[in-house]
Amino acid sequence: MVTKEDCLKQIREVIDGVLSTVDSEGNPQSRIIDIMHIDDETIYFLTARGKNVYKEIMNHPKVSYLNLKDNKSVRVTGIAKKLDDQKKWIDLMFDENPFMNNVYSGDTRYILEPFYIESGAIEFFDLTQKPILREQFTIGDGKINDKGFIISDECIECGVCKNTCPQKCIDENSPYEIQQSHCLHCGLCFENCPVNAIKRLD
Repeated sequence: MVTKEDCLKQIREVIDGVLSTVDSEGNPQSRIIDIMHIDDETIYFLTARGKNVYKEIMNHPKVSYLNLKDNKSVRVTGIAKKLDDQKKWIDLMFDENPFMNNVYSGDTRYILEPFYIESGAIEFFDLTQKPILREQFTIGDGKINDKGFIISDECIECGVCKNTCPQKCIDENSPYEIQQSHCLHCGLCFENCPVNAIKRLD
């Protein structure tokens, strides 16, 4: 069983990941960001005030962060917030990540601003096992937006979905039921249901 703590541990161990934002024209932008600190359920990072990513976060604070280790991904989505007491947080993160002194020596570090991600969700996705494993957790007062597919009461229990599922994660209940933690969200069952009993969640 995977926990939220496991996900945060992977984020901190890997450090490097992809942070995605939206620019002023609505275009997606992605770049490598180092996660500098974690606590019970929050990740923290830095960026310089002169960088486009800083401007993008300040204008559109919804962000997505993704990292990968051994084909196990952790994605965090939420609201990026700038922290108060900038110097305290910068010094803490530099103490925990001394390699940063090679990039920003001395007081040049204070061109950076510390951020954290709040009110969001964490999704863990493991392709190394069969069936695959997908788990979701909330951050702060964030909520999980259900994705994928469900089988409605219109199901005639014909077995087509179960037979076509690449992960064999559909149970013969009444109606049939998708094991959400093992679903790829590929849509094969949705496309092949003869009575359109399978509904898209998002």
